[in-house]
Amino acid sequence: MIRRNILKKSLAAILASAMAIPAMAADLTMNVGFGAPEESLYGRFGKIFQTKVAEISGGDIEVKLRCCNQISSEDEAFKAMQLGTVDGFFITANNVSPHWPLMDVTVLPYIFQNSDHLARVLDGDVGQMMKDKLQADTSVHLLAFGPALYRDFYNSVRPINTMADMEGLKIRVPKNEVMIATFEAFGANPVPLAWSETPTALQTGTVDGGDNGTSFIRDMKFFEFQPNLVILEHFVAFAPLFASDNFMKKLNDEQRAQITQAAEEAGAEFATQVANETQEVRDWLVAEGGMAMTTPDKTDFVEAAKKVQAAVAEERGAEFVELVAAIQAAAE
Repeated sequence: MIRRNILKKSLAAILASAMAIPAMAADLTMNVGFGAPEESLYGRFGKIFQTKVAEISGGDIEVKLRCCNQISSEDEAFKAMQLGTVDGFFITANNVSPHWPLMDVTVLPYIFQNSDHLARVLDGDVGQMMKDKLQADTSVHLLAFGPALYRDFYNSVRPINTMADMEGLKIRVPKNEVMIATFEAFGANPVPLAWSETPTALQTGTVDGGDNGTSFIRDMKFFEFQPNLVILEHFVAFAPLFASDNFMKKLNDEQRAQITQAAEEAGAEFATQVANETQEVRDWLVAEGGMAMTTPDKTDFVEAAKKVQAAVAEERGAEFVELVAAIQAAAE
């Protein structure tokens, strides 16, 4: 009887111990950062990527999302990936240009004729060439371009009905030479500011306005102090998902393929989700956000943009010119 009780207690102890063992953790963790709120476009893209990685890797790789500049600022993240101190990050394309100047081909004003042209570039041979070239030049991996949306312009001073109305406005721009040159060509006074400084500068009136992907105007609540929304569609905004070579080297061939597949599938799925959102958000900014929206004739803006395109291409050299030509050829 005593032996039976001892045996029962031993079995119970073994069962209790087994139940206390936690579920097996993922073999690898990828920390992916972004500078915007968790509910932003970056966060939504990240959650799809997180789910895809878990599914495709069978739980062997875990993605942890770090919003709001927790692991780096957007302006510093690319360098951090080159150093291997950050695994992955969503970075707006124009903030990649200081580290890889060829990315500026996507920043040129009015370089993409429409959404179909853009898709042919990013999803086709030109997009793959850019991924390969960026990795060769910087060691950073561009996993997926993700969805692309127009940047909408806004300001606190006046409605914009013609390019002449831009005259003298102090406009926040990222620290990107093409974007600075574009707003100068439009007649404004561009003020280069890091993204981390931008909300305060807009709210305090240090600058009169700026431009962002439409959803960011709502996500960051800029409509609360920027009453004028202007539909110029001058820049396309997209935020590729990047990964450090340091992280990618931790993976075996199968895992690298899984991460790449997850990123591409996440980008395609999210692009489908947001395809019709721009107009919906614009309508919300007017109806709920109280902004006054204008849609100026773009003729003067496009002519000014062509001069910027030509000047930048001439300054950057043959490799840049060839890439611009490849993008233009994809429109045909």
